[in-house]
Amino acid sequence: MNKNLKELEEKIGYTFSNKSLLETAFIHRSFGNENWRYKNINNERMELLGDAVLDLIVTEYLYKSFVSSSEGELAKLKSMVVSEPVLARISKDLGFGEFLLLSKGEEMTGGRERNSILGDCFESMLGAVYLDSDFMTAKKIALSHIKYWIDNVDDNEEILDYKTILQEYSQKEYKIVPTYEVVKETGPDHQKTFEIVVRIGSESLNNKIFGKGIGKNKKLAEQAAAKDLSKKVGVKTHETL
Repeated sequence: MNKNLKELEEKIGYTFSNKSLLETAFIHRSFGNENWRYKNINNERMELLGDAVLDLIVTEYLYKSFVSSSEGELAKLKSMVVSEPVLARISKDLGFGEFLLLSKGEEMTGGRERNSILGDCFESMLGAVYLDSDFMTAKKIALSHIKYWIDNVDDNEEILDYKTILQEYSQKEYKIVPTYEVVKETGPDHQKTFEIVVRIGSESLNNKIFGKGIGKNKKLAEQAAAKDLSKKVGVKTHETL
């Protein structure tokens, strides 16, 4: 990995004094299963630190940028931005996957593209920057990659939590929560596709208006269905922020 450190630093926008911190930030715990020297060396502790640093950076930015928003609105926006899909997308755009040290098994099952691994990697990278420098430097690096997602949250539908958005709309308008139903499952057990329908209320309300979504798991299918129904009933996402 050493030969790639310079390229990795260029992607991050920071040159490390302690290169071992950067290396550790990209060591997944599975790597130690096949490489005994790394049995107790991985990026999990660094990811925990980076998570805390990122949380403060984003909260401070939101506090200063959205001066008329309530605590609840800021918390909701923060949860959208500091989320696995966003952090994984940033890591993918930076090409972090190719620098990860993974076990062969993890790599064969798509570990280099897995959102959970890539999201954690962004946080461990930030933790490494913080340890190598200071908070202000970590803040500069973090915002250079995540500020766009904060400033354009309404234009990036992939990070909007449509299940929550639809539920809040449903509770406000009808005093009930949406119901989700799996209507179809296809594919083998290890690669299923789910089709889910979401409705608001019973036959006496708007049961004829429904949303449909398809996903590789129930969670993704529910989000897709909620998005479909939200658009049909004209829910405005910015009203939830």
